[in-house]
Amino acid sequence: MKTYESDLLRLLEERGHLHQITDAGALDALAVKKTITGYVGFDPTAPSLHIGNLASIMLLRRLQQAGHRPIVIMGGGTAKVGDPSGKDETRQMLTDERLASNIASIKGSFEKVLRFDDSANETETGAVLINNDDWLSKLGYIELLRDVGPHFTINRMLSFDSVKTRLDREQPLSFLEFNYMIMQAYDYLVLARDYDCQLQLGGSDQWGNIVNGIELNRRIDSREVYGFTAPLITRADGAKMGKSVDGAIWLNEAQLPAYDFWQYWRNTDDRDVGRFLKLFTDLPLDEIARLEALEGAEINDAKVVLANEVTKLVRGEDAAKGAEATARETFVGGGAGDDLPTLAVGSSGMRLGAVLTDIGFTASNKEAKRKIAEGAVKIDDDTILDPGFVVVAHEGTTLKISLGKKKHGLITR
Repeated sequence: MKTYESDLLRLLEERGHLHQITDAGALDALAVKKTITGYVGFDPTAPSLHIGNLASIMLLRRLQQAGHRPIVIMGGGTAKVGDPSGKDETRQMLTDERLASNIASIKGSFEKVLRFDDSANETETGAVLINNDDWLSKLGYIELLRDVGPHFTINRMLSFDSVKTRLDREQPLSFLEFNYMIMQAYDYLVLARDYDCQLQLGGSDQWGNIVNGIELNRRIDSREVYGFTAPLITRADGAKMGKSVDGAIWLNEAQLPAYDFWQYWRNTDDRDVGRFLKLFTDLPLDEIARLEALEGAEINDAKVVLANEVTKLVRGEDAAKGAEATARETFVGGGAGDDLPTLAVGSSGMRLGAVLTDIGFTASNKEAKRKIAEGAVKIDDDTILDPGFVVVAHEGTTLKISLGKKKHGLITR
């Protein structure tokens, strides 16, 4: 491990965030000498970010923890174009109204993880949230072509993985998407000019876009700025971070209940526990080393710590305590915790397959029938094999429904 002088790069490296730096020595010296402003961009393509984005949010948290200022860029402008990185097809076009709604919904996730100042208490390291639509929507097309276009060559743009992969697969890449890297580079130019921003951070898939912004600053303003990327997070089983069998692990409560969020982390592969504790929590490294060394059944204690710490960070302490209590009651006490998903079946009841689908355990009734036939479904711990079984909850009673060992819910009248 390289020894850095600055708290910033030491912290990023020892917590496992470091992948690439454009000029490590110069950035290290700068971070010792002054307070750096750094940013990460997030395109608001959904009403919530997911835990794949959490890795980038943690970069901003580490920046602030090391005594520097984080900027969150909401891509209200770039989202109208769509980042082709890692995409096999063009993103769906979103309206201005949908983008504004998504930004409003996402904002709360940053406010939990970063410290934002209010107007009466402004500090040098308080986080700032900005929408790049504020400048991109005002940028004239001729102005963009004349002032920015000469600094990009088609030859080089075609060499970037985000473009090359699509073309190699003979998948369409629209002219709209082709402009994304130019717009993102222009973001860095504006932020450097208006906010003295000298650092862009992101996942390793953003390396090409970050380098473009650095070069644009150098060519137009002769300004030295820097780039930092973190490794893309994959689980030990090779799956992409942020996804589960049932879809994205959303940061917002409205998109994913706190119990399900907590359970995702509680079910972490043994091999990932130490790494995720470093990346997604603020626990001291010596405590992480102790938890990582646990073996056998005791590793589950480390997973509970991981689930509690991440849930507390993203959802709040009450959410973490409630989720853990629900899990303890469900798995240890044999009962049914209050935070479990609940479905009312009415006085006439509901077929079991429909119950599984409506409560969110299966994607379709066809999948539900298959799970029932496999013996994976239980009502109050009794296995049900009849796909025509009607679930009836009597007045004042609650049934527990389980799919496998990890999915549990409550059935009421």
